[in-house]
Order: sequence, then C-alpha cells, then structure tokens
Amino acid sequence: MNTKSLVSISDLSREEILSLLDTARKFEEKPNRRLLEGKVVATLFFEPSTRTRLSFETAVNRLGGRVIGFSDASNTSTSKGETLKDTIKMVSNYADLIVMRHFLEGAALYATEVSDVPIINAGDGAHQHPSQTMLDLYSIYKTQGTLENLTITLVGDLKYGRTVHSLIMAMKYFNPTFRFVACKELDMPEEYKAFCRENGIRYTEHTDFSPEVINTSDIIYMTRVQRERFADIMEYERVKDLYNLNNAMLADARDNLRILHPLPRVNEIAQDVDDNPKAYYFEQARNGLYARQAIICRSLGIEVND
Repeated sequence: MNTKSLVSISDLSREEILSLLDTARKFEEKPNRRLLEGKVVATLFFEPSTRTRLSFETAVNRLGGRVIGFSDASNTSTSKGETLKDTIKMVSNYADLIVMRHFLEGAALYATEVSDVPIINAGDGAHQHPSQTMLDLYSIYKTQGTLENLTITLVGDLKYGRTVHSLIMAMKYFNPTFRFVACKELDMPEEYKAFCRENGIRYTEHTDFSPEVINTSDIIYMTRVQRERFADIMEYERVKDLYNLNNAMLADARDNLRILHPLPRVNEIAQDVDDNPKAYYFEQARNGLYARQAIICRSLGIEVND
C-alpha cells in the first residue's frame, strides 16, 4: 500500500489528524493556491455522489490541477466486464492521484494494492469515508473550539452509515462520550461497539431520541436511512421515518450544540431547523473543500505554508 494513500481514518495518527486540520484552516483562509500545477487527479465514482465528487473536483481546480475520471461507471469499460484491477492499473498510468468511491467494502484497500499512485477512499460500501470524517472533525473543532471531552450523539442509520463508523474511529484520540440513537434494525454494529470498549470510549445506546439526550449533547450527528443499502424495501419503509429532528426539539439544547449531517437529507431534519443557529450542516459541507484540499496535498507530499 502506498503510504500516502488514505483508505481508513485509522491510517492517520492523532498528530496527522491535527496537522490536516491545521492545513484545512490554511486553505479556508486562502483556498486558491497553484500547488497542483501540472498534476492530474482521477475521480473514479463507481457509486453515485454529488457533494463528495464535486468538492474533490473543486479542491483540485482551486489548487491548479486537472481532473479526469467518471461519475457513472455504466459509461466505462467496467460495463464491458473490465475488472477493478485493470481499471485502476490503467488509470494510474494517466494520473498522479486517484480518488475513488465504490459500492463494495474493501475496494479502496484493494485498489492501493494494484495502483502505482496514491488512492484516496471517497467511500466504500458501508465501511469507511475518511475524507468526510476529516471535514466532520474540522466542523466539530471550529464550532466547539476543541475535539476533547465532547458528548456526541449519533442518530438514525448507524448500521450502514460509514460516516459515523469513521467518526468513532477518529475520535478515539479525544476522549469523547457517544450516544447511539437507533432502532434495533439499524443499531451500531458490534465491531464498532467493541472498538469503543477496547479504546476506553464511553457510549450508551438509546432507541428513544429523547429531550434528555438532545439537551446534554454538544454535537448531534443526524444520518439518512439509506434506501440503497436495503435488500428488503419493506424493512426500509418500516424504519425510514423513526428519527426526525424539528426546531421545537432544540428549545432547551445547550448553546454550543451544533447539528451535523453528511447530506443529502430526506426528512430526518425538518426544514424549520435550517434557520436555527445550531444548524451547521451546510457549513459542514463547505468545510469539505478545505479538508479535501488538505488530504490531496498530504497524498501528493505537498507542503502547505501560511
């Protein structure tokens, strides 16, 4: 595996995470820098995406690089039966870096084993989404002034939600307390609860999104119940509307509380929350540009100065 690839948030140490957050800050202060002059970045999206793909491509453009790739694998040679190995080997002939989203867990790790250039995992199945985690960490740090000793409530699809899985792993360095709010069908997988126990991370599990949980949280991280992850459409219909947040539910929340969401949302956050100063999900999405600029520069070994 190329040491500059980023497959899982666990590839990063505490020091590397903090360094990336500092680099993201530098990019927020000055996003347009010609650091990728002459570089080509391939974005290979085997699974649909809007925000992740566009923010990566915007990051490359603002850094002066060029983008190649695809957003629909059905228009590529994979539709003719080309293997993932052959696609990655071919594209690595043309690009200095590959950003890849794939529907299969482990696809990004496999890509690192056959690629001649670094791989950035832009999401693999229900497994990992490390660039989303970095923008989440940056958003948490910006709104709370720290990553240490926070109470973070994760709500909704905790079974398939790769963003919450990655966030748990990243926060092991910062002494969090987690609340997992989900129904039985979508509760946090045992491997991530075991990860918490092994790393001394406190957590509690709840089926009720109660005022007590809301009013003692520093961060509430809402998630969409992902229809595309369900083989049984009846199961999806049964659980899709169990956890919703509206503005009235925030009346007694802490002043520092911020609402995060990886987007897109469906109806798990009501429109009336948008104007509440505690809503931060659109700013969170904007932070993705700066976090991904930082990740790209790390993968290409480019130093970023103030």
